[in-house]
Amino acid sequence: MKSKILAAIILLSMLVVSCKKDSVDVLGGAQSAMGQVGVTASVSSSVSGVSSISGSVTSLSDGISTFSGSAVVSNTTIKNVLTNVPGITVAGNNVSTTAVKLRLTAEGIESISPLDPGVIVNFDSGEGDSYTGSTGAVRTVVSKSTTDDYAWGMMNIKVMKIEENVNRIGIKKINYYANHRWGLVGIEFTFDDNSTAKFSLSSSASN
Repeated sequence: MKSKILAAIILLSMLVVSCKKDSVDVLGGAQSAMGQVGVTASVSSSVSGVSSISGSVTSLSDGISTFSGSAVVSNTTIKNVLTNVPGITVAGNNVSTTAVKLRLTAEGIESISPLDPGVIVNFDSGEGDSYTGSTGAVRTVVSKSTTDDYAWGMMNIKVMKIEENVNRIGIKKINYYANHRWGLVGIEFTFDDNSTAKFSLSSSASN
C-alpha cells in the first residue's frame, strides 16, 4: 500500500512539473546574456519629439535585471502618458527611470515592473497563444514569422508579434515584436487619440 501511495505521489509530481514546463505563462530557461549587468540597450524611432534614448542593465538579482534609461521627450501625448507610469521621472523634457525590471531568459521575456507583471513573450508559443499576467493583463501572439520578413536594422529577421489591449493611462494597445535570438526588437503604442509611436530596440548582447 505504501509503495502505491508513493508511486501516486511521484506521478502527481511529474504531472505538475510537466504542466508548468508546458505552460506559456511560466518562463523558464537559462539566464540570457541580455540581462547581464553592463549590457546596453539602443532605441531608435522616427517619432517626432522623442530623442536621445539610452538604457543599460544596472543590476541582476535572482534572475531579475534592472534597467536605467533616459530620453528627451517633447511630444505632448507621450510625455502625458509617461507622467502616469510609476518609476518614471519627468522633469521638463527630460525623462528618466532606474526601475524597469525584466526577467530575460533563453525562453523569453517577463515583465516585473513597471509594465504589467507577466510574460511578454515565450519563444516556444505559437500564433493564438496568450499570456495572462498577475494583474489580469492578457498578451496574445497574433502572428509568428516563418520567413525573415521583419526589417530590423540592416537585416530582416523572423519575429513574433504580441498584442496587449491596455486601455488605461492614455494607451489603448501595445504591440511587442520579439525574436528568439535578439529578444525584444520593437514596441508600438497606440494612444487614446489613435495616434501611434513605434520604437526599434536592440541590445549589445544576444541569446
